[in-house]
Amino acid sequence: MSLYQKLTKVMNDRNVDDYAKLLHEDAEIIFHKSGNQFTKTEWVSMAAGMMTNPKFVNDASRCVYENDEILVSHDFMSYPDDTKEAVMLVCMIKDGKIIRMETGATPLA
Repeated sequence: MSLYQKLTKVMNDRNVDDYAKLLHEDAEIIFHKSGNQFTKTEWVSMAAGMMTNPKFVNDASRCVYENDEILVSHDFMSYPDDTKEAVMLVCMIKDGKIIRMETGATPLA
């Protein structure tokens, strides 16, 4: 199973523990929009809050490109405040896990 498939499955299942296992211990997560950076521990805590909220929804996802070094996906997301965004996700991969994740989001009208 590809990393994209694993990531999609844990997000659909809202399985925080398995999600955390996909992240390298030295992972860094960067939000392009705000410039905020998070460690694995910080990000997993935030992701847990999102994954337990039923109004945080991945409406559609597709893998743009994936190999052993990089994963690029594009998603349409709905949020608890009833906003929607198109999200580009770029993950650098090390030892089969996400070592660096950066998102870029565009608000949708």
